[in-house]
Amino acid sequence: MIYFKFPFNEKLYTTIEDSFKNAVTFYSFDSSNHLRFKGDIVEFHPKDFEKITITNQILQPENNHLVGETKEEYLKKLDKVIDVIRQNNLPKLVLSRRKIIRDFSTIDLKESFKNLCNSYPNAFRYIFIDGENSWMGAFSEVLGKFDKKTHTFETMSLAGTLPVSEPWSEKEIEEQKPVSSYIQNIFEKYAVLGNIETSSTYDHISGNIKHLRTDFKAKIKPEDVDHIIKELHPTPAVCGIPKEFCREKIQEFEKFPREFYAGYIKIETEETVQYFVNLRCAKLHKDSIHLFVGGGITSQSNPEKEWQETELKSEAVLKNLAIS
Repeated sequence: MIYFKFPFNEKLYTTIEDSFKNAVTFYSFDSSNHLRFKGDIVEFHPKDFEKITITNQILQPENNHLVGETKEEYLKKLDKVIDVIRQNNLPKLVLSRRKIIRDFSTIDLKESFKNLCNSYPNAFRYIFIDGENSWMGAFSEVLGKFDKKTHTFETMSLAGTLPVSEPWSEKEIEEQKPVSSYIQNIFEKYAVLGNIETSSTYDHISGNIKHLRTDFKAKIKPEDVDHIIKELHPTPAVCGIPKEFCREKIQEFEKFPREFYAGYIKIETEETVQYFVNLRCAKLHKDSIHLFVGGGITSQSNPEKEWQETELKSEAVLKNLAIS
């Protein structure tokens, strides 16, 4: 089962398994795995949501009992990553980790999801339970949105992270620039007549943190949508530049596979096809919660600050969990 809300839309949706439509599909970061929720997308009344039973008893226990990285381990790894970035003159490389929570006896899944929805009204919010895979998340990054009627394709460059109260530094500004350039180059290949609308860069607020954001829009051919998505994913915001080199380094440096974290979600309706990057998310077990967090590392990165950034990002989900 899956329940979700679109950004700036408080209607609750689910899928009705009465057709073979691939209404909602989750793709893993490395695109080697996907999870489909078939059927029509329908609105689900909040009163009906209150009646259903979603307790942590329906979650699966964690079988492998993974141990997350300590701060010391992560800082040492960051030193190595920064060396690789400097040696290869990379604009950025994205490193992630899991924060694993076990000091709880129960989790109220419905209350946790409602908390997440209330905290991030501008985000795509979801919870799903599907056998061994149970996840919850709320995030604002759009990989792409295609309007079937107008053939307009939209996406955004979202990078750089700071607490809302702090001013931007050169590090965050330089981190966001290559993401925008990467998207611009892809749009130039597919935009009909080369017409691309680009916004100015502005602050994107998400709870207690902010990012730098630039929007892109262009008319494209419908048959090119899949090609653009394949080129956009994984974006520099979740991988780095150059993409293939950074992918290899992610596999080399990161302790665990990302699974669905930093992958994307495809949602197709009669009017649109929307793609959301699966950030600020958690994998749910009966006896543990795995929070996935990461950050863009550059030659100017300070390991201590990068650790604090991941701690800050983990709060996006953690503070909304109704655990006891």
